[in-house]
Amino acid sequence: MEKSRVLIIGGTGYIGKRLVKASLAEGHKTYVLHRPEIGVDIEKVQLLLSFKEQGAHLVTGSFNDHQSLVNAVKLVDVVICAISGVHIRSHQILLQLKLVEAIKEAGNVKRFLPSEFGTDPARMAHALEPGRVTFDDKMVVRKAIQEANIPFTYISANCFAGYFLGGLCQPGFILPPTDSVVLFGDGNTKAIYVDEDDIAMYTIKTIDDPRTLNKTVYIRPPKNILSQSEVVQIWEKLIGKELNKSSISEQHVIMIGIYFHVETGQAYAEQVGLTHYYHVCFEGCLANFEIGEDGVEACQLYPEIKYITVENYMKRYV
Repeated sequence: MEKSRVLIIGGTGYIGKRLVKASLAEGHKTYVLHRPEIGVDIEKVQLLLSFKEQGAHLVTGSFNDHQSLVNAVKLVDVVICAISGVHIRSHQILLQLKLVEAIKEAGNVKRFLPSEFGTDPARMAHALEPGRVTFDDKMVVRKAIQEANIPFTYISANCFAGYFLGGLCQPGFILPPTDSVVLFGDGNTKAIYVDEDDIAMYTIKTIDDPRTLNKTVYIRPPKNILSQSEVVQIWEKLIGKELNKSSISEQHVIMIGIYFHVETGQAYAEQVGLTHYYHVCFEGCLANFEIGEDGVEACQLYPEIKYITVENYMKRYV
């Protein structure tokens, strides 16, 4: 079967650059949207040029120019969006709704993968403010996709390893400590951690797979379904040292995440992030449900992918 042509939007971002690499590695004719808005960001320009050297095709398009988006979409069979909207409330939703309109007008796309890659928003209607806005926004995009009858695949990749494992699941840390660690409650709530390159490879595997059409794909590597305490234990074994442990209560996290920012001027992105940690580390929202008929599990679909385990991922920090 001939492989789909792929357009990646947000290709210079944290997940986007990995999607480009994975798409090329899997033999897809890969297009990367070059947005003039990046201006003189030399690092992004050089990254785009490196994609070109690897065989990707750069196509110019802007969210401020509807026809340019339509023209870009008409080049491909699959569109993957990897733009981030964490720092500007509702910024991501506006851009993605423009993209949905372009895909609808082009009329040729066989699959659209919107920018999700985290917790399944369909399961987070109960989420606390201010973090729930990110889930609500993604559901607005989903509604637009389905109303436009655009074939889709949603990717639920759970916790990015770099952000969670790097700091032993402590918000605000991306390097593991060697002296002490703060646990969420008793530290025994299960979460799911996935290497970012593995996220990209599983994502690309889905795009020509009929089993993932109009489904949510959950990436749940069995060996990576671990509690914070288990992550800490792996790190302690690697460094040959036991860390001093303290804990933060559920009530305290709610207080500092939702109320304390009023007094401190805590940044909006930090508020959102902390409420997400609450749902992951206290509620166990990633691993406390069974996948239903509207979803499939990536590791079962693609056992040929030898995913990076938490222990192997963390060896880089030793």
